[in-house]
Amino acid sequence: MTKIKFGTDGWRAIIAKDYTVENVARVSIGTANWLKLNFENPSVVIGHDCRFAGELFAETTAKILADAGVKVYLAKGFVSTPMVSLGTLKQGASLGVVITASHNPPSYNGFKLKGHFGGPLLPDQVQEVEDLIPDGNTIDLDAIRMEDLVAKGKVEYIDLETMYVDHVEANFDMDSIRNSNMNFAFDAMFGAGQDVMRRLLPDITFLHCEHNPGFEGQAPEPIHRNLTEFSEMLKLSEGDLDCGLAVDGDADRIGLYNSNGEFIDSHHIILLLTYYLAKEKKMTGKVVNAFSVSPKIKKLCNALGLEYQVTKIGFKYIAGHMVSEDVLVGGEESGGIAIKGHIPERDGIWMGLVIWEYMVKSGKSLDDLIDEVYKIVGGFKFERIDLHLEEADKLRIMQNCTDGKYKNFGNYKVEKVEDVDGYKFYFANDEWVMIRPSGTEPVLRTYAESATTEGAFAILKATHEAFKG
Repeated sequence: MTKIKFGTDGWRAIIAKDYTVENVARVSIGTANWLKLNFENPSVVIGHDCRFAGELFAETTAKILADAGVKVYLAKGFVSTPMVSLGTLKQGASLGVVITASHNPPSYNGFKLKGHFGGPLLPDQVQEVEDLIPDGNTIDLDAIRMEDLVAKGKVEYIDLETMYVDHVEANFDMDSIRNSNMNFAFDAMFGAGQDVMRRLLPDITFLHCEHNPGFEGQAPEPIHRNLTEFSEMLKLSEGDLDCGLAVDGDADRIGLYNSNGEFIDSHHIILLLTYYLAKEKKMTGKVVNAFSVSPKIKKLCNALGLEYQVTKIGFKYIAGHMVSEDVLVGGEESGGIAIKGHIPERDGIWMGLVIWEYMVKSGKSLDDLIDEVYKIVGGFKFERIDLHLEEADKLRIMQNCTDGKYKNFGNYKVEKVEDVDGYKFYFANDEWVMIRPSGTEPVLRTYAESATTEGAFAILKATHEAFKG
């Protein structure tokens, strides 16, 4: 029997190994039990992304839930995670379920839970669902026919993509983006954002916007090493393309490029969003970031008079604040960002459209907008290296952190340590390194910030050398 556990963002497993129809049925039974315990007339919105057998796993989930007496709204075709979250809110459903492994390698699939408010189900509730997952599946799936469930009104098909398009059109001046003299590019990484962007902005430049469940063998995570073809395309345009937007497999994470094909990380995106919304649009609210995000954002918030708060890593923690408090921007280092005026959910396409709107309305390049922020917080570069280590080495390093054994990393003397989620070691000159084990993969994540790219890599090199001692 496979023990099923939800990580920082849902349950993920390798298809045909642990991610099977039987195990998806088990998770669905636990979900149905939780819904019936917490709602008088429960309902659920279900969707799947572009991964292998997404439709099969979504229908398995729909069968189990509908058979248990839960009203099911099932998306036709692939959809993004933000579409399911938005649909859950707009339908007034009790829960949303997304069959996706997000940015994981193509061999994975997963099961995400979304709250009735249109964002990640809160951690305590996720744990309640997990506790209700049975040790095995006792339901004969072949005996439950989708046609019968649809005929009886227990399952209803829903067009989440059109709902999302209408929501975008109601909240953005899309004509100003369509008719501007700026040229934009979009890389869907073969994921669920491809069709919706063709509907919203049919005349921009598209890359990897075809159906390919194997993602050409690459994890659809919008980080530079996975986006070299996109970067090169922007570089070769010689300034004809003003900005490139990339999103991950389920379109909730963002990657961004300037006209020179240089990667713009999430720290800079959060800075731009915060500055645009607070300074230009005169919006208010606190900024909530995950522990791995640059302290430069706190510096900007202080300059703009905005409250700032740090959470544990996992967007569900940020979502908790967005549901109950007045939050302007919530963001993670990994590219998951949400803003006020939308749902409390990561949405790569929405964030990209805000940046493009900012560029079009200001008439300024992405680099010029970043320079404006730099005048307040100072310039910086950020780098991350994920180390694939034996479990014993990973545990040893984390124990050394706990025991306070790292007083310096090479020539970098530790001046301050924070341990909100993992360990962040601060050095002189606004430099720092962070060490944290992944919640979804067998890796140790290391992050560093310095004034230059070379400086950030030098910190990481010194840190990795210290691990050997």
